[in-house]
Parts: sequence; structure tokens; C-alpha cells
Amino acid sequence: MPVGAQKAIIDALQECLFCRIVRREIPAQIVHEDEQALVFKDITPQAPTHLLVIPKKHLGSLSASTDGDALLLGHLQRVACWIAESVKLSSFRLVTNNGKGAGQSVDHLHYHLLAGRPMSWPPG
Repeated sequence: MPVGAQKAIIDALQECLFCRIVRREIPAQIVHEDEQALVFKDITPQAPTHLLVIPKKHLGSLSASTDGDALLLGHLQRVACWIAESVKLSSFRLVTNNGKGAGQSVDHLHYHLLAGRPMSWPPG
């Protein structure tokens, strides 16, 4: 296999999964989309309602955000509230993991919107 073809395969495998979902290269069960955010069902749900709220802009994690991302971060949380209201959730958990040690498995900022079962504390 030519070196260029090998590099293309490696680049495709390393590309962000959620960015590929945003571009519709990978299917997802999308429940909301606007100019800044995408919300879709988690493929390994940990609760009866388990949605992922992501920015369309690639941010590797919450700590990768800057002061310039403050409006986007607030928008993501408001989107989570709108989704919860639209499906009549009276209570829910919204959580993000930052880094591998905290359980972040995809290097793209995402919030888990969880509901439909009792949530224990501490969560981890």
C-alpha cells in the first residue's frame, strides 16, 4: 500500500468521532440541531434517557475551552434544558467528563443528559 494511502487511513481513524457525526459521515439518532449544537442518543445508554449534547465546533474537552467559548458553553446547557423540558423531564443529570481519568472516552466536549432512573451520589 502506498505511504499516502496509509496516511489517509490513519488520519481517518484518528479523526474525531463526534465531528464526523456533525458532518453526517456517521449516522446518529439526532433529536435536536441548531447552528451551534447537536443532540443525539447515546449508543450505550446508562439511563432510560441518555442524550449527548455537543458543540458543532470541535473542542477536545471542557478544559480546552477558552473565555471566548463562554457563550457556546452556556448555549449547550440551555439546549440541554430545552430538550429536558420538551420531553417533560422533571429531573435530570447533566454531566461532562474532562480527560481520560474522569471517564472521557471521546476527545470532543460533550454533556451527558441522563434521566429516567434514580441517580446516586457520588456519581462515580
